[in-house]
Formats: sequence, C-alpha cells, structure tokens
Amino acid sequence: MSLNRKIALVTGASRGIGAAIARRLSADGYHVLVNHPPSEGTPTETLAAVKSQGGVAEAAPADVGRIESVRAMFSQIREKYGRLDALVNNAGICPFLEWDAIAESDWDRTHAINLKGAFFCTQEAARIMVANKTPGRIICISSISALKGGSVQAHYCPTKGGLISMMAAFAVCLGPSGITCNSILPGTIETPMNVDFLATAGNRESLEKATCVGFLGQPKDVAGAVAFLCQPEARYITGASLLVDGGEYIKHL
Repeated sequence: MSLNRKIALVTGASRGIGAAIARRLSADGYHVLVNHPPSEGTPTETLAAVKSQGGVAEAAPADVGRIESVRAMFSQIREKYGRLDALVNNAGICPFLEWDAIAESDWDRTHAINLKGAFFCTQEAARIMVANKTPGRIICISSISALKGGSVQAHYCPTKGGLISMMAAFAVCLGPSGITCNSILPGTIETPMNVDFLATAGNRESLEKATCVGFLGQPKDVAGAVAFLCQPEARYITGASLLVDGGEYIKHL
C-alpha cells in the first residue's frame, strides 16, 4: 500500500488534465487516488500510466455531483488510509450550449459536478487534514472562462468563477490549520473534451494566435502548476488564482 507515501486525491482523473495531474503527483512520490464516475468503469489507462513510471495509484469511484457518493468515497479514504495530504478538484463538465438552449437540467448537472461537488470534496478533505493536523494542499482547477466568459458557456462560467471565490474563502478558514487553498485557471488545453473543436478548420490557428507564446497548452502544463503548489516551498501561497494560459488573458486586456 506504500503507506509511507503522502496521499493525494484527484477528481475526474481518468483522462485529460486529471490523468496528467495523477501521473505528475505520482512521480513526485504521492500515492494517488484516481477518482472517476462509477459509470465509466475502472480508469485502467491512468492506473497503467502511473504504474509504468514506478508510481502507485488506485481507483476511487464516486460521482462527485452526488453528495452521498462523495461522502462514501471519503469514508473509504478514512478507513483505508486515515489521512489525506492533497486534494485536486479537477472533475468538471462543459456541455457547449447557446444561452437560450440551456435547460434547468443542464444548469443543475453542470453546477453539481463543477462547483457543488468541489465544495463537498473540499469540506470532507479538510476535515481529515484538520483532524490529523496535516499541512495539506487543496487545489481547484478553474478556467480562464471564469474571467472572460464564453458564448456557449453561460452555465459553465459561473461554476469556474465560483471555484475561485470558494478557494479564497477556504484559504481564510483553513489557513490557521496550515492548509493552503488555491485555484488554477487553464486557458486552452488540448484534451479529449475539445479535440473535435480543434480539428475544425481554422480553430487551432485562431486559438494559437490568441496566446502570447504561440501554441496551445498540454495537460502536463497544468499538472506542473499543481505539482508546484503541492510542494513545501509553496506554503506561503494561498487564496491565489494562477493563470496557466500561455498569456491569452493578458494579451486581450
């Protein structure tokens, strides 16, 4: 079980940015719990990637949009490990919809996974950290869309903005316990979520030109930022929002 390793939980880690974060934290010595929706089955690709680099990871199935599922997952973490050193709230969905086509069910599910789930995961993780007097790390993967909006993201942007405010609030609440709480705001990152959009003529070129660096980000770029915030050297950084966007936001101010 590698019980001498620190324990990190990454939500939505079966692919994309979450999988990259799981691999990076494993490389940094964490025993990584790879959360995934139970309906998707075991995240064999992520687990195999971690194992291939000599790391340790386990599946942690739970629908983060359902509070009872979140609490059951954390109950198992308490029973099996008795500790948690880092939580990365990465799970999120972004169904692209025009503003006048967003149904209540679309709004509710997007908020349940992206924001409500992150809150209750943070609450449960903090309870474990505080009880153990662990100087833990809690990180939310927000988005540049929290700052600049999006034409087909009127239901999504509020959830990402909410994560920034939530981490600021938890930074105040948990700072006395030595727990840091930060958010990371990725710009355009190549993931399975946007592969079709990027394949459409002109889209990739347009997004590349929108950055200062002239290229799109990869999941490992976000994972590197997460890894830094989990280091002891980042102990004085809390309540912060870190843009990982190749300069896209600053270029268009």
